[in-house]
Amino acid sequence: MRVFELPDLGEGLTEAEIVEWHVAVGDEVAVDQSLVSVETAKAIVDIPAPWAGKVTRLCAAAGDIAPVGKPLVEFEGEPESEDAGSVIGGVEVGDEHIEETAAPVSRSAPGVKAVPALRALARRLGVDLNMVKASGKDGVILKEDVERAAKRLAEAGDAEPLRGPRRAMATSMVLANAEVASATIMDDADVDAWAADADPSTRLIRAIATGCAAEPALNAWYDGQAQARRLLKKVDLAVAVDTVDGLFVPVLRDIAGRSAGDLRDALNRIRRDVEARSIPPEEMRGYSITLTNYGTIAGRYAAPIVVPPTVAILGAGRIRDQVVAVAGAPAVHRVLPVSLTFDHRAVTGGEAGRFLNAVIVDLELAD
Repeated sequence: MRVFELPDLGEGLTEAEIVEWHVAVGDEVAVDQSLVSVETAKAIVDIPAPWAGKVTRLCAAAGDIAPVGKPLVEFEGEPESEDAGSVIGGVEVGDEHIEETAAPVSRSAPGVKAVPALRALARRLGVDLNMVKASGKDGVILKEDVERAAKRLAEAGDAEPLRGPRRAMATSMVLANAEVASATIMDDADVDAWAADADPSTRLIRAIATGCAAEPALNAWYDGQAQARRLLKKVDLAVAVDTVDGLFVPVLRDIAGRSAGDLRDALNRIRRDVEARSIPPEEMRGYSITLTNYGTIAGRYAAPIVVPPTVAILGAGRIRDQVVAVAGAPAVHRVLPVSLTFDHRAVTGGEAGRFLNAVIVDLELAD
C-alpha cells in the first residue's frame, strides 16, 4: 500500500485538526483532488491527493488532531518510489490523544506530598494532584482532598480540549511567558482635536509607523539564544482580531506611508477573511510589531503580551471623556489610553519611552 502522511503545513506548525473528509474508503481519486480539509493554528486548508488511486483507509476521523508526518490516507498498490518520511502504521489521534495533551494527570507531581496509593487514585479519577488543595499536616494530600477535587471536576463537566486558534494562542502565550522579559509603560493621548468621524484604528496604525520611525528599536526581532537583535526596515503590523473561534493576528504589510483609506480597506478585507477562515497562513506570519485595540470592547490600560521574536506590542484602551487642564483651566476632552509592552532584553526603557511619546504626539494631531 501507499501511505500519504500529513505534510508540513507551514512555519512551525506541528499538527492539524481534521475538519472534513472529501473522500471515503473505496473511492478512486485523481492527482490533486481534494482529500481533506484541515484546520491549522490559524486557517482551514485543503490537502490534495499526491497520487491517483483507490483509497483503502482514512487514518484519522473528523475532529481528530493529527501530527505532521503521521499517516493520513492509505492508497491501494505499492509506491512507485520510496516516499521521503513515509511511515506505515496507525496514527495516534482521537479522543485519547487529545485528553493526554489537554489534561496531563499522569504526571508524577514530584512537588506534591501524597502517598503512592493516592497518586494512583488521582490517576483513576482524572485529578491533577498539582491542583489539589491539601488539608493534611504539613501540606500532605489526603484521600478526601482527592475525592473532593474529583467531585468538583465532575460538577464542572468534561474538559474541552483547545483547538485551532485557541490552541495556538495557548502555545504562544506559554512561550512568551517563559522567554520574554516584559515591561509595560502607559500614558494618555488627548484626541479631542480629532474629527467626529475619525477612524481610531487607522490613526493608531499611522501613529505606530511614526513611532517606529522615531525609535526603530521597537520594530525588531530578537533572538534570545544568540542574544542578537535585527532591526527591520519595513513596519509589518500584526493587528489582533477577536472572533468567536479565538484570537487571530493578520498582518498589514509595510504600513508606513499608506493612506487612511487604503488601511481601512485592508482592515475590512482581513476581518472578512478571518471570519470566513479563508485568510492564507502566510498573511499571519513575519510581522514586526503588534497592535491590540481592546478598547473597542472594554478596558482602559493593559499589559499586552509580546510574542517572540517581536519586541513590542501597543495596546489601545477605550476612548473616554476626561477633565484635563487647558491653559490652566479645566476642560473636558476625549482621551485615548495607550499601553506599550516591550521585551526588556532587547529594548531599553528610554527607547520604549521615545517610541510611545512619538505615538502620542502623532495621535494628538488634528488630521
